[in-house]
Amino acid sequence: MNTEQFYPIFLSAKKVTIDSRKIEKNDIFFAFSGDNFDAATLAENAIDLGALAVIVENKEFKNSEKNIFYVPSTLEFLQELSIHHRNQLNIPIIGLTGSNGKTTTKELIHAVLSEKYNVQYTFGNLNNHIGVPLTILSIKPEHEMAVIEMGANHQKEIDLLCTIARPNYGYITNFGKAHLEGFGGFEGVIKGKSELYDYLKNTSQTVLINENDPIQLKKTQDYTPKITFGKADSDYYFEAFSENNFVGLQYQDQKALSKLTGEYNFTNLCAASSLGLYFGIDFNKIQSAIESYTPTNMRSQIVKKDHKTLVLDTYNANPSSMSASLHNFVTFEGSKTIVIGDMLELGNESEKEHQNILKLAQELGFNEIITVGKQFKNVNKNSAAFESTDELIQYLKDNKIQSENILLKASRGISLEKAIDFI
Repeated sequence: MNTEQFYPIFLSAKKVTIDSRKIEKNDIFFAFSGDNFDAATLAENAIDLGALAVIVENKEFKNSEKNIFYVPSTLEFLQELSIHHRNQLNIPIIGLTGSNGKTTTKELIHAVLSEKYNVQYTFGNLNNHIGVPLTILSIKPEHEMAVIEMGANHQKEIDLLCTIARPNYGYITNFGKAHLEGFGGFEGVIKGKSELYDYLKNTSQTVLINENDPIQLKKTQDYTPKITFGKADSDYYFEAFSENNFVGLQYQDQKALSKLTGEYNFTNLCAASSLGLYFGIDFNKIQSAIESYTPTNMRSQIVKKDHKTLVLDTYNANPSSMSASLHNFVTFEGSKTIVIGDMLELGNESEKEHQNILKLAQELGFNEIITVGKQFKNVNKNSAAFESTDELIQYLKDNKIQSENILLKASRGISLEKAIDFI
């Protein structure tokens, strides 16, 4: 079985899934196997549930009469099928990566562009070597544009994802201290993320540039075509403002106030607005999209709970985003407690970076500092420190946080959001 032979079956399918629990009638099920489980054993059951076809990498379960097809690698076949599908598409695709703010920016771009176009976009954080192909394969004939988020924790990964998504437009949100272990340090982060720039340049595609970011400017100084924002003489220029801890932007004499907190989200708003204006969307509609967008993914999300203001940012954390969150949170009026958890995947830099963040938190003068995770506990000798979120929860059951404002910020692996119900 090759992709060209299989493609007509794909075109008649409802969707592609790798989750046997979500199989519906006329789906295609890719049976991905792990170290301890062969998903091919679910092939017959998937057909019984209504799957149109199943792809397995175990010859024992091959059954062409039931549309159970064998391939040497389900992953490679998924990627090859998505590349073949991408080659048939004639719509603009926007590729997006960066150390911080990828998902929020992707959702803002989707919200803005959807004011005029039927836009498909990466669902959740399906932004890796499996998620990007799945997103490409979810693009239907009715879609007029697509926004593809591309994540990476080592070099050459963005390069691979670009060969799959083949973006016509690309944007890197920023270069921060994220996944230092996999990238081999901050310079490795810049090199790895810039693989998107390399692809855009080599294929003469369009790059979106924040001209306030010196790294973006340096990396794209000889790139054309390009779309720029950030400076007075950029293609698009916006001014920042804030109300009640929410960030907004002003374009000419019109304002749009988001439901996001943090000055760092101003740049994300600018990127989405720039693309909206570039694609011919009136700013009145951009304003509507920005003001209607409500974050629900624990990324810069403000929640009111029992007369307290909670800032939930528990989906990801690295030294760059942690520093930005602390600097933003200190501007809130009233008493402030921070609950910060370990920043993962920092490698040899971990102890130093956790020390730096703890020192910054102490210098900013919060009313209370609580840390969660082994890395922070190793360096936190002066305030409440817990090895896990479960330990924190036990503490909170008898010790309610009294501050009016509470920030929760940590890497996903800390699961800090489990403590929300006890605050």
